Amino acid sequence: MNTQETLAYWLENYPDYKDEIEAITDDKEREDRFYRSLEFGTAGMRGVLGAGENRMNAAIIRRVSIALADVIKTDAIYSEDRHVVIGFDSRRMSAEFAMETARTLATFGIKCRLFDSLRPVPALSFAIRHTKAIAGVEITASHNPPQYNGYKVYWSDGAQMPPAQADAIVLRLKDDPAFVPISEAEARSRGLILPVPEEADDAYVAYVSDLAIQKDMLRRHGGELEIAYTPLHGAGLIPVKRVLANVGITNLSVVKEQEKPDGEFPTVRVPNPEIAETMSMVVELANKIGAD
Repeated sequence: MNTQETLAYWLENYPDYKDEIEAITDDKEREDRFYRSLEFGTAGMRGVLGAGENRMNAAIIRRVSIALADVIKTDAIYSEDRHVVIGFDSRRMSAEFAMETARTLATFGIKCRLFDSLRPVPALSFAIRHTKAIAGVEITASHNPPQYNGYKVYWSDGAQMPPAQADAIVLRLKDDPAFVPISEAEARSRGLILPVPEEADDAYVAYVSDLAIQKDMLRRHGGELEIAYTPLHGAGLIPVKRVLANVGITNLSVVKEQEKPDGEFPTVRVPNPEIAETMSMVVELANKIGAD
């Protein structure tokens, strides 16, 4: 379909987005939203939030989750006691997209273990292996600007989905506007949406803490270190503080303005620590306290 045909298709089949689409007055924006579909690769997919074929929205989340369900259920390692771990970060719509993913997979009888609050990607990867899941999904757009979100898929080893499975998802991406997932209440009542076990967080912290070098020295002198840290409004604060405290690093100064999760990332242009200006506040704090 061309851009106009795709736009008309959305207006007809996705009534929840009708008002937003009809409110678009800029021709270039309209073209950008409908001239192509978001692509899925080994790292999953990401895009600007909003209505349209080239945007991240609940319809796209359902579409890729239907394809994921098909790939999982036809894989040789799948059985009904295997599950999918689902995590999300602080970005706009992350929690809602995580639930949309869980409800869609549950509609196909796939059990999901959903984190109750935001977690960074490494915690999801660990939970996949720790709970013997078949796959995992993290709703995140990593270091992209605030208007983005994404859908990253991980396989049973906790790594990004292998090329064979990723290619299979691409082949199975089919639009089904009539599809409506079961409700959260029904999914939970049928045992298809479950929490991630609380001990998974403790196991993750213990595992990462055990990777520390010269543990005895850290226990003796870790408290003498001055550390400056920023989670950049993301999901890292709690696990970082827990791991550092666990190995003996207790003197941690956090950038207050960037401490709380915030999908608007109000203090940075882009939440990418590889960009010098993004780290300016933590560098300033480090200089102020004489951080090691």
